[in-house]
Amino acid sequence: MQYHVDGDLVDADEATVSVRDRGFMYGDAAFETLRAYGGEPFEWDAHRERLQHTAEVLGFADAVPDDLRERVDETLAANDCPDAYVKVSVSRGVQPGKLTPDPEVDPTVVVYCKPLPRGGRDGDPVWDGPATVQTVRTRKVPGESIPADTKTHNYLNSVLGKLELRRSAADGDPADECLLRDVDGTVAEGASSNLFFVAENALRTPSEDLDLLPGITRDVVMELARDEGFPVETGHYSLEDVRGADEAFLTNSTWELRPVESVDGIDVGTGPMTKLLRRLYDERVEERHY
Repeated sequence: MQYHVDGDLVDADEATVSVRDRGFMYGDAAFETLRAYGGEPFEWDAHRERLQHTAEVLGFADAVPDDLRERVDETLAANDCPDAYVKVSVSRGVQPGKLTPDPEVDPTVVVYCKPLPRGGRDGDPVWDGPATVQTVRTRKVPGESIPADTKTHNYLNSVLGKLELRRSAADGDPADECLLRDVDGTVAEGASSNLFFVAENALRTPSEDLDLLPGITRDVVMELARDEGFPVETGHYSLEDVRGADEAFLTNSTWELRPVESVDGIDVGTGPMTKLLRRLYDERVEERHY
C-alpha cells in the first residue's frame, strides 16, 4: 500500500509524521472518513466542506490544500483501490512543543485508504450482521467545550465509550456500538455513527441542536426518506424512546445503513423502512459510481 503524505505517495512502512506534529501531540487536526465507489469518493463536496469547517474552527482554514481531491484520486489509483475506505487528515503541522500554536502553519496532510467490498446494488456490506447497541455512562462532551459539529483528532470521548463496552462484556463479545447521551441524558449518537429509529410510522433521529456530529450519510438518508414521502422528525429522545422503537439503524460512511438488532438487550430489529432506505441508498451509489 501507498499513502499520500504532504503531497507525495509514500510506501506504507515509510509513511510517517513527526513526533512534534500537533495532531499527534494535542489532537490539533481535522479529518474526514469517506467511502470511494468505482474509484470516486462518495459525497466528496460535503466531506470537503465539513473538513474546511473543522479547519476554520481550529484556526487553520488555509491549511486544507486546493488539490486535496487530486491527492485522494492518486492514492486510490496507486493502490488499485476503486472501492475503499478513505481517511483524510490535515493537522496544524510540526511546531515547538507548547500549547499556544504559532500563527504560521505548515500543515501535515495525509491521505490513507484500504480496500472495501463493492458498494451499490451488487455490493456487500462491510458488517457481518445487524448491530447490537448498548448505552454507556460516558456522556458527550458539551459543544460549548469542543464544538460537536467538527471532526477533529480529539476522539477520546468515543474511545472511552468503546472501552466501556469492552469492560462490560466480561468474557463475552462486546456490543457493536455504544449509545452516547448528552449531559442531560438525551440520546445523541453512537461512538462512530448516527442513530435513526422508527416510531409511529415516522423516521426519527436526534436533532442537530444536540451535541452530535451531523453525518454526511445521515443527511443522504434523510433526503432519501423525504423524497419517498416518509415523515422525518428530528428531536430530543430518551432511552425509552429508542428501546421501544419499531425498528432502528445506524449510519456512517463505512457502514452506510446498518440495522440495529437490539438496544441494551431489548430486541428492535429490521423493518420495512430500514430495508427500503438501504435499497434506495444502494441505488444512489450504483447510479452515481458504477
